[in-house]
Amino acid sequence: MNTLKTFRIGGVHPAENKFSENAAIETLALPKQVIVPLGQNLGVASKVQVKKGDEVKVGQLIATGEAFISANLHSPVSGKILKIDEAVDASGYRRPAVFIEVVDDIWDESIDRTPQIIHEIKLSKQEIIQRIKSCGLVGLGGATFPTHVKLMVPEGKKAEFLIINGVECEPYLTSDHRMMLEKPEEIIIGIKILMKALEVDKAIIGIENNKQDAISKLSEICKKHNGVSVQPLKVKYPQGGEKQLIKATVNREVPSGKLPIEVGCVVQNVGTAFAVYEAVQKNKPLFERIVTVTGKNILKPSNFLVRIGTSVTDLLEKAGWQPETAGKVINGGPMMGKSLSSIEAPIVKGTSGILVLNSNESYREKINPCIRCGKCITVCPMGLEPYLLARVSETGMFDIAEGSHILDCIECGSCQFTCPSARPLLDHIRLGKGKVAHIIRTRKN
Repeated sequence: MNTLKTFRIGGVHPAENKFSENAAIETLALPKQVIVPLGQNLGVASKVQVKKGDEVKVGQLIATGEAFISANLHSPVSGKILKIDEAVDASGYRRPAVFIEVVDDIWDESIDRTPQIIHEIKLSKQEIIQRIKSCGLVGLGGATFPTHVKLMVPEGKKAEFLIINGVECEPYLTSDHRMMLEKPEEIIIGIKILMKALEVDKAIIGIENNKQDAISKLSEICKKHNGVSVQPLKVKYPQGGEKQLIKATVNREVPSGKLPIEVGCVVQNVGTAFAVYEAVQKNKPLFERIVTVTGKNILKPSNFLVRIGTSVTDLLEKAGWQPETAGKVINGGPMMGKSLSSIEAPIVKGTSGILVLNSNESYREKINPCIRCGKCITVCPMGLEPYLLARVSETGMFDIAEGSHILDCIECGSCQFTCPSARPLLDHIRLGKGKVAHIIRTRKN
């Protein structure tokens, strides 16, 4: 067994609360209607290609990603297009979406639905990237960056390592863990496909040491695949951050404002690796994903295979939530997730989990003055000064925020988690990041 590794600075140890880790993946029943938002990637929203009254099949293209950073969208169901209209998404804002009435479950004929695992990789590097693009794959760890763009290494740069994120350090969430246990062969083949697309001969799967079953299962399969290995990691949040994972696995540090490719690395989530297998070997677009539904007052913490566009309400009801005890419903985990304004919001490609906090957990303590304890600085995995970034963001001093590297913040929430004064540090920093990013874009234009 390899030596346990971790990143160098900062980090915290929140309670894991992995209540659903032993819950096998369960396919959620089809809803009567799905709402498919057009903006499901970290980039430009997709351009709709259908109209009211059209009939669609499962996996049929309904919107195209026409900008460089964008992604195609495919129908998650078969039925009739009810309308193209605005709908409230997870952010609470009304965004353009495609409303589809579910009639039956007829899949596009081009999708291979047979259960056999296909090991041989027949497509070339360029064909792999094109297939991934056409199937609308995005990073399933939460960032939703279009996968095909990540595989297009800039001229003058070279990828040396493919690093697979199997950390899942966010408390409560278990969808990646279950996938590693239930789809290990497919994940490894997906990794080999990514290696071929990147022209690298080394892939490292980083998994925290609290997932011994996944470490054992993937390590055994890796023995049959040259260049692919599993690296057990110490349990420390936010180990799943790209820069933290790179430091932990290959001991390289990504410079401020730069991307992982600067140090020869490309990072992909295990869920993305599985989606790559399905896209390349089965020609299956990304129209469904695994979502953890959990919380201390959930009767049946679960991991569901869910069609995109399904209402959050459907998942909560299936998992046995108790509305009378719910204080907040979170899109994601407790550290980086955001509260939902409506549980009618649809599941999207980036939805890794739905967390229900009870009334006591969701209560915010009284905000007190900063006592200059320095704890936020100690736990920041990026080596920033969160108290300062929050303060200058709150007071509109965005020039200082920019100069203090606010854009390097990965929004992990470690600072706010550890603050003894209950100051909303991350809230202010998120605001500041958005303002500074806008100022920089305006300056360039």
